[in-house]
Amino acid sequence: MNKNEKLIVGRFRYLLLITSVLTYLTIVFGGISRVAADSLICPTWISCYSSWFPIVETGSLIQYLHLMTSSLTGPMILLSVIIAFIRYRTIKLINLPLQIAVVLLGVQTFLGAFLAKSESLPDLTAFHFGLALWVLALITISTVVIFVLKFDSDQQVRLSFKSPFAKISLWSLGLIFLVLISGAIVTNSGHGSTCLTWPLCDGLTIPTNSIGWVNMIHRIAVGLGAIVMILMLVNAWKTQRTQRAILTAATSTTVLYFSQAFVGAIKTIRNSGAELVGLHEATAAAVLASAVLLCVFVGLASRTKEEEIEESEIPIDNKQRIKDLLSLTKPIVVLLLLFTTYAGMVIGAREIPSIGITFWTMLGGALAAGGSGAVNQYIDRFVDQKMTRTAKRPIASGRMTSAEGLAFGVSLLFIAFFLMAGFVNLLAALLSLAGMIYYVLLYSIFLKTTTIQNIVIGGGAGAIPPLVGWAASTGGLDAGAWYLFLIIFMWTPPHFWALALVRTKDYANAGIPMLPVVKGELVTRQQIFIYTILLAITTIMMYVLDLAGVVYLVLAILLGIWLILTAWKVLKKGGNKIAWKMYRYSSMYLAFLFLALMVDALI
Repeated sequence: MNKNEKLIVGRFRYLLLITSVLTYLTIVFGGISRVAADSLICPTWISCYSSWFPIVETGSLIQYLHLMTSSLTGPMILLSVIIAFIRYRTIKLINLPLQIAVVLLGVQTFLGAFLAKSESLPDLTAFHFGLALWVLALITISTVVIFVLKFDSDQQVRLSFKSPFAKISLWSLGLIFLVLISGAIVTNSGHGSTCLTWPLCDGLTIPTNSIGWVNMIHRIAVGLGAIVMILMLVNAWKTQRTQRAILTAATSTTVLYFSQAFVGAIKTIRNSGAELVGLHEATAAAVLASAVLLCVFVGLASRTKEEEIEESEIPIDNKQRIKDLLSLTKPIVVLLLLFTTYAGMVIGAREIPSIGITFWTMLGGALAAGGSGAVNQYIDRFVDQKMTRTAKRPIASGRMTSAEGLAFGVSLLFIAFFLMAGFVNLLAALLSLAGMIYYVLLYSIFLKTTTIQNIVIGGGAGAIPPLVGWAASTGGLDAGAWYLFLIIFMWTPPHFWALALVRTKDYANAGIPMLPVVKGELVTRQQIFIYTILLAITTIMMYVLDLAGVVYLVLAILLGIWLILTAWKVLKKGGNKIAWKMYRYSSMYLAFLFLALMVDALI
């Protein structure tokens, strides 16, 4: 395949990816507006009441977003169908799903227009939702296939589901679809909160009407689905340990399934508003997409029963495995991040937070930081092998497969987000998610190996935990929260450049453009000193801006002088010994500084 052909394939891949995302957003926004808003609030197409500013006239932002995304999704799918038919006619797994999707989209659009002008019809609304899910599933299939295939020649791609795990994955997809559709009928009928006992409504009472039976079918499907998910997860970690895409998709599907049930239960019990409704809809679409991904990956792999049995017989040292899983989370880093998270809680609320909020925030924060660390070790597995400091990490050393590391990390990230959303608040959950994305995508993938500013820009990832804590205890953010972010952002470069001075050879061998590798030791020592002075000034400005009191000011000055003197020694003396002291002292400095802020907030 020549350069132009690769460019065309690449463009079509991202066209399908964008189409998949738009379809997903359309389902989410449609679900929120269907449940949480009046379906007739924005009746004209494609704008509301012939206006492009529905927020001003009707207050229906979600309704408008649904109209906009659905307006874009249709043409994108149609364009994808045309391109696929012209260029990939022989590859049925790309062409055929798109053709079916565009037909279903037509039916779904017509039905959506009918429902928008009609009274609530639970069965038709659920059917409308089901068609949308099928459209998403079909587009997901085509998207996965085109990203997986290399297109070195004309290929006839087939899916094979002969192995035991393949059959479990198909069962899981079918049960997930049944759970989502029956749940949609119950929700749209307005009877979601009329049956709060488990497993039967009102104790052991048998349902007496159709909605009651649908509710029971939904509950039975949820129970069966839970059993199948657990079986699938256990089977995946036995027989798919070397299959990165399959193991990650299986683990993600299981976590998302139980998260969907978790959010649904909280939404029903609390009778909450649009926030949990939106999260419930987003999780529903996500778990279906994840199950479809799993089935496509399994089908493409075409593994046999014998291959799965052979893999399941590979011995595992369970004691070492527990140590490796803990090591993947980078526990020392997690402890420092949790300290700044708790500090944000205390400083924001100006009191000791409740035990409940503290527990769930700390647990969610630990899982988020640990999951990010695990995914980071997966991304850096080849780089880690070249560095003395990291060569013995679980994935780099080969004690764990890359699939296991990635699946474990991703599962922790999902669990962290949903625990935060369910037991703390959605703002804290979203900030935690932002921190995960910042660290994993922006820093680990895009910055770390491409620019000497990797630590400077990437410092924002480590600065998010105090924002999470602040939002957890107060429900919002203000200037004080963002100043905590700024302090850690300024602290990060001198802290990690000190480590980089000690590990310059390691970073050079691994091809990571850290400042001492690219600019040399002297420039790095100068930058450490400059940033340390800026950091000390930044901390004092908290008092000047009336964001902290006198107690904090005194301690901040003393701590600043201590760190500046250490940075001065780094500048003048050089050498690994003083650089290592700077690295350790800067960690202590940050801990003492935030402790000073907490004391100041409480007195």
